[in-house]
This record gives sequence, structure tokens and C-alpha cells, in this order.
Amino acid sequence: MSYRIQPMSVEDYEDAYALWKETPGIGLSASDSPVASAEFLGRNPGSSFVAREAGCLVGTILCGHDGRRGYIHHLVVASSARRQGIGSALVDRCLASLDECGIIKCHLFVYADNKAGIAFWQQTGWTERIELAMMSKMTREP
Repeated sequence: MSYRIQPMSVEDYEDAYALWKETPGIGLSASDSPVASAEFLGRNPGSSFVAREAGCLVGTILCGHDGRRGYIHHLVVASSARRQGIGSALVDRCLASLDECGIIKCHLFVYADNKAGIAFWQQTGWTERIELAMMSKMTREP
């Protein structure tokens, strides 16, 4: 079966959220609410994508940038659609969109215990940055 990749829109949200929720290794938070997701897509037009097969959503990727670096979130391919090149194609579309904006480097975050995710990223040419420590702080209570 063939798939089609298209820019993600707010109309894709419910299907995307359902896929994220059922996928191990995806961390969801208030930043993934319908409103926050719509705002993210609005700030980063044409940078996030979905893959559909026979009308069904089988893949997602959120991508944006801060003017200096790109960031990828929530690359997910439905288990039934894996090993068809969908994940790599979604990543390629994001990197091309970042390049069009003049962004030459992209980062992403993977849970340390997500061995399959880490293996995917390494196999597709990404470098694990072991010299960095990620630190976070809430700007307010959710």
C-alpha cells in the first residue's frame, strides 16, 4: 500500500493525538493540547507533516525552529505501517522545510530507555550528544 505525506493541519490533531497516545516512548503533556498544538503549527507553518495510507493517519512529525536551530517532536509511525520508509520520509520533509528557512542544524529528544527510537535515529545519520545534559523548568504550574 502507498502512503501520502502532507503538511499537518489542525484537522489532523485528533488522529495524531490518538496515534501519539498509543505509541510507547512518546511523552505527552499540556503542550500537546489542541490549543497548544494549533499554536505550534501556526508558528511553524509547513514544517510539520502527517502520512496517510488509504485516508488513515499512519505517521506524524512535529517540527519547528527558533530562528537558529530546528527541533523535531513526535515522530511516530503506526506499528502496522513501519518498515516502509515513512519515518525517514517524514524526517526528510522536515529537514527540507528547515533548510528552506535557513536553519542548518536540527535537534530532537528521545527518552534514554527508548532503544528502538535511538536505534532509528542513529541508523538515519543522527548523532547522540552525550556531552550535553538537558535541563528543564516550568514557567508556571500547568
